[in-house]
Amino acid sequence: MRKISMREAINEALHTAFNSDPSVFSIGEDIAVYGGQLRCSYDLIQNFGEKRIMDTPISEAAIIGTAIGSSMLGLRPVVEISYIDFIGTCFDQIMNQAAKLRYMYGGRVSLPLVIRTQGGAGLGNGAQHSQSLEAIFAHIPGIRVVIPSNAYDAKGLLLHAIRDNNPVVFIEHKGLYKKKCEVPEEPYECGYNCDIKREGSDITIVAYSSMVDQSLRAAKELEKEGIQAEVIDVRSLEPFDADTIISSVSKTGHAVIAHEACVKGGFGAEIAAVIQEKAFDKLKEPVKRVGAPNVPVPFAPVLEKAYLPDYKDILDAAHSCL
Repeated sequence: MRKISMREAINEALHTAFNSDPSVFSIGEDIAVYGGQLRCSYDLIQNFGEKRIMDTPISEAAIIGTAIGSSMLGLRPVVEISYIDFIGTCFDQIMNQAAKLRYMYGGRVSLPLVIRTQGGAGLGNGAQHSQSLEAIFAHIPGIRVVIPSNAYDAKGLLLHAIRDNNPVVFIEHKGLYKKKCEVPEEPYECGYNCDIKREGSDITIVAYSSMVDQSLRAAKELEKEGIQAEVIDVRSLEPFDADTIISSVSKTGHAVIAHEACVKGGFGAEIAAVIQEKAFDKLKEPVKRVGAPNVPVPFAPVLEKAYLPDYKDILDAAHSCL
C-alpha cells in the first residue's frame, strides 16, 4: 500500500468531502491562494473554485462566527484557524455559541462545522505558536475534540468529523504533517473510539497526538527488558472512549499517561481520574503521568528540546510503576 504524509492525507480527505457534498466549503486566513499556513488546502481553490474556498480577513472571531451561522442554515463549513494559540481571539464564539446553540434550541438545529487547527511544539515557533490547549476544549460540553496521531487516522477522522452534525475541533500536530504511513486511496472513516496501536500484557501506556510515536518507541525499549506494553491512542478527547482504557488497565494493572501538554491541568488528569474511579482495585501501582513542565514553550532550540517530553520520560515513568 502507498505511503503518504499526514498533510497529504488531510488534503485527500478534504477532496473527498468537497466532491461528495456540495454543502461543504472552507474559509480561513490565506487558505485559498496560498494554501493555508497548514499547507493542507494547497490545491483546493484550483479544484473547487473561489465560492467554496475563500480567504478571510485576519479575524478568527469572524471565521468562527461565519461557520456557526452557515452551519445552522444547512451548510458544512470546514474552517481553519492557523494556530491553536489564536483560539483565544474567538473563544467566546466557540464556548458560548458553537458549543451551546444545539442544546439551547432543543436539538432543532444542527451545527455541522469543523474547526481545523494545529498545536504542539518542536519546530521553534515560540511560546505563542506552540501550545497544546486541547484540555480546554475537552472541558466544554457540546463540542467534539479530535486529535489524530498519524496520516491514516487523520484522513478517516476528518471525514467522520465533517459528516458529524456537531461542532468538532480538529487538532493537528505541526510536527506530524510530514510523517508518512500507509493510507488507502479509497474513502473511509475512523470512529471516535480509542485505537490500540500495540498490544501488551504488563503495562498500559495511554497517549495521543505526537506522544503516540514516543510511546511506541518506549514500548520497543521495554520489550528488550521482557516487558510487554500495550499502547492506546486516544484519538478523541470528546467523546472519550474510557472503556478501552479501563479494559486494558484491568488486564495489565499498571498505567502511564503521556501527552505533550503541561502535566498540570492536562487531559491526562481526567484519564487518570477515570482509571482511579473505574479500575482502582485492578491497579498494582499508582498511575503515572508524563507531560511538559508548567512553563511557556521556550524558543531557544536547546530549551525547547528539554521542555518536550519524550520516550525516555515514558520509560522512566513505566519503570517507576512496575
